[in-house]
Amino acid sequence: MSANAQTLYDFSLQGMDGKPMPLNQYKGKVVLLVNTASECGFTPQYEGLEKLWESYKDKGLVIVGVPSNDFGGQEPGKAAEIATFCKVNYGVTFPLSDKTIVSGQGEAEVYKWAATKAGMLGTPKWNFHKYLFSKSGEFIDWFSTPTEPMSAKITAAIETELAKK
Repeated sequence: MSANAQTLYDFSLQGMDGKPMPLNQYKGKVVLLVNTASECGFTPQYEGLEKLWESYKDKGLVIVGVPSNDFGGQEPGKAAEIATFCKVNYGVTFPLSDKTIVSGQGEAEVYKWAATKAGMLGTPKWNFHKYLFSKSGEFIDWFSTPTEPMSAKITAAIETELAKK
């Protein structure tokens, strides 16, 4: 992890297309980073994430789905399979990274950094853990797996950040 990493924008993931997915492309947007899985009991949250995306994308929200096989081996597919699954079953149009390690050995740098901001209780313990970042890429909050994407807790936090200059 870069010693001078200060914001979400200091990091990059790998995109579904195998190319770098620099998170600085979302500067000026509120970002919800969510580790996802296709074979999880919480997989139907893709529907809520897509609804959240459709509701707020024109107001400045970006949702970045980060497929991960870290919890229960529930994301066994390759990038193309994951993308197809998400599109066909849930109509997902928000950005997705390639499969990424989000917890433990080999975890992505952005997740290591976010864990330092969220604290031990705020690290992913299962699929569909959510991190919220401000328009300037600063860590704002985290939401546990069972917190539905369209819940008042998440939408209120997003609306608060979107309202800031």
